[in-house]
Amino acid sequence: MTAAVTVWERRERVFLVLAGTFLCAMTLLNVIGITRFIQLGPMALAVGVLPYPLTFLCTDLVCELYGRARANFLVSVGLGLNFFILLVLFLGDTMPSVGPEAMPPWQVLQLAQPVTLPSGEVVSNSIGLYQLIYATTSGAVFASMMAYIAAQYCDVQLFHFWKRVTRGKYLWVRNNFSTLMSQMVDSVMVITVTFGAAFLRGDIAFQALLVLIGSNYLFKATVALLDTGPFYLLVHYLRRYLELGPEEYAVPGGRSDGVAGG
Repeated sequence: MTAAVTVWERRERVFLVLAGTFLCAMTLLNVIGITRFIQLGPMALAVGVLPYPLTFLCTDLVCELYGRARANFLVSVGLGLNFFILLVLFLGDTMPSVGPEAMPPWQVLQLAQPVTLPSGEVVSNSIGLYQLIYATTSGAVFASMMAYIAAQYCDVQLFHFWKRVTRGKYLWVRNNFSTLMSQMVDSVMVITVTFGAAFLRGDIAFQALLVLIGSNYLFKATVALLDTGPFYLLVHYLRRYLELGPEEYAVPGGRSDGVAGG
């Protein structure tokens, strides 16, 4: 195997790891979503938020090592995956169930008291397990998709904006400022879209809505600031591992946009 082929294989493998981590974290967000809320210090968080900051670290690394076009491609693939998740959820909800004689006992949950679903529907006595999962995840997936479109594309564009402004220097500036701004967009959008209908019905107080937005942003911003060190180390190591020059991207004809490395 020639040296050029070895380097090219390294570059594709690293991209595959970054893309896989990005898509895995995003899928986890949609699968576990708002199925549980946890208290983490002063923050009230949906469990789906926990892996989400990884997506911004991955897109920043792809921006830095592979360029804007590859980062936008990754975000577009993630968007398509969101649509696929919604399609599977919809099909699972609309297709007929098996007969009662073939229904496993855990498929129907007995309720001690009426429960209001995120859609506003009130169910009592019993509810299908999938019906409950669909009711608590489909709206959240749609909300995360809207927030995802805005925040991830915002992150990619801001990363390259700050790179131009700083002329390729101060890596921490483009890493932190792009992520902190896009995380604010994401936090506001995902909470308002997910719980907007419940707020309008009076099922959730405005103060609780602010707590959820603030908790989401505080967690994401804290993780974004803490990942500055790992981001620097990964960029430093991966540039050497991928044999990239200061103005080079790991793509065919991979010259950067003309700014000096920093």
